[in-house]
Amino acid sequence: MPDVLNDRYQLEKQLGQGGMALVYQAKDLMLERTIAIKVLKADFSSSQAFQERFKQEARAAANLTHPNIVTVHDFGLDQGALFIVMEFVPGTDLKNLIDQQGPLSIDHASRLFVQACAGIGYAHRAGLVHCDIKPHNMLITPDHRLKVTDFGIARALASVKPDEQFQAIWGSPAYFSPEQAAGRAPSPASDVYSLGVVLFQMLTGELPFAHNSPQELALMHRYQQPPSPRRINPEITPELETILLKVLSKEPAARYRTADQLGRIMINFTQRDPPPAVIDAPAEESRPHSQQEFEETLTALEKKQPAQRWLTIVLGLLALTAVGGLIPFWIWVYFQFN
Repeated sequence: MPDVLNDRYQLEKQLGQGGMALVYQAKDLMLERTIAIKVLKADFSSSQAFQERFKQEARAAANLTHPNIVTVHDFGLDQGALFIVMEFVPGTDLKNLIDQQGPLSIDHASRLFVQACAGIGYAHRAGLVHCDIKPHNMLITPDHRLKVTDFGIARALASVKPDEQFQAIWGSPAYFSPEQAAGRAPSPASDVYSLGVVLFQMLTGELPFAHNSPQELALMHRYQQPPSPRRINPEITPELETILLKVLSKEPAARYRTADQLGRIMINFTQRDPPPAVIDAPAEESRPHSQQEFEETLTALEKKQPAQRWLTIVLGLLALTAVGGLIPFWIWVYFQFN
């Protein structure tokens, strides 16, 4: 691999390695700034179909401008090396953070998760589905800003040759939605499911499904119900567990439709008054007791609005009434003294 790509990008040091690419810290010699470059492995770069699809997806990703999305600056092909140029994000990724700290506090996890929903929701509004959401693709800066990366690359992998497609599909089997595991096209609801797996891991330090075999993992995602997160982490409230289990529903229609909607639900959850503590709650009571309770809890959460909003409306109506009542009085004064 050349040390300088396209006579412009000087590779300085390797930052990481995944199943399909190497990530480098580099320098843009033209603009004199530090950047990050992801260089695709030769198996993918040599595919003409992949090159064309990669260019399309890179262009789409480059149009995403959001504080919670890693900015794509450029892409290219140099001496057989297909690469994408991105902003350099100092810090770590969410996977390393969980590995180092274990389960995150509910407050810390919620603040990071809402940022992930904001970035991915923005992409959904732009018509893009990420397809490969996982903690490894969520970078966290020293000031605790989360940025989602690798938009479009997973979609480009769908164009590789059939004998290579197995490796592409099973790139992140622990986070794939049931429909992706079944080989169907992903949708925004698929990203929502993957976000649910990430949130489960953030709150418990564990994955909802784990197996050494990708095929077995696929079956677990498609047919097996996830364990109760409250059994693993008793600090998770029943309301939060209800949200999480809805996100991990097997059917896309049963989940929140987009990451934006999920983010709003999480914001409402974090802004509510804290519920009373439950002391020594039996483990079997950690889930809603029935489907009816499950739906009633969700309905209450989704309809819950801050009381200040109603107060603002009432005060506004009173103000309009007061001003309206003064109008006849000033008309009378005008005709009396003119």
